[in-house]
This record gives sequence, structure tokens and C-alpha cells, in this order.
Amino acid sequence: MTNKDVYIAKMKMQLDELDGQMSVLEARAKEAKDDARAKYEEEMAKLHEQSKLAQGKLDSMKSATAEAWDATVAEMEKVRDAFVHSFSYFKSQL
Repeated sequence: MTNKDVYIAKMKMQLDELDGQMSVLEARAKEAKDDARAKYEEEMAKLHEQSKLAQGKLDSMKSATAEAWDATVAEMEKVRDAFVHSFSYFKSQL
């Protein structure tokens, strides 16, 4: 496996783990009171959007050229970090 393959596999594993944890949070959010549930559903929609963005960035990494690799990694890490931050914040609000 090349470094590129290892990095992509690692990133995919991290994103898959976050997506799995989002399912747990969604279940908890559904148990919230009606007034809080609407806010939680709005935040979950944002998290799903960030997840899609991260998955899209991961897909683009697979076809990145050697010349574009460093820039693609930097973009991926930025997207992933934003997703992790948003996820952690939402989790702390439940």
C-alpha cells in the first residue's frame, strides 16, 4: 500500500466512525423534548451536510495527482477538523 492509500483508508475509517456516532446522537436527539428536538434536528442536518462534504473530499483524494496531493490533504484535514469540531460541540449539547 502506498502512503496515499494508507492515508485515504485512515481518513475513511475516521469518517465512518463519526457517521456511526452520528446515528447514536440522532437517537438521543429524538428523545429530547419538543422544543429542543427541532434545534437538534437542525444541527443534525448540518452534521449530515458536513459528512457529505467530507466524503466528497475523500472521493476527490482518490483521484488526486501527486502534484495536488499535499493541497488535497490539507483541504481534507480542514474539512475533517470542522466536522469533528461540530460533532463534538453538538454531542456536548445533548
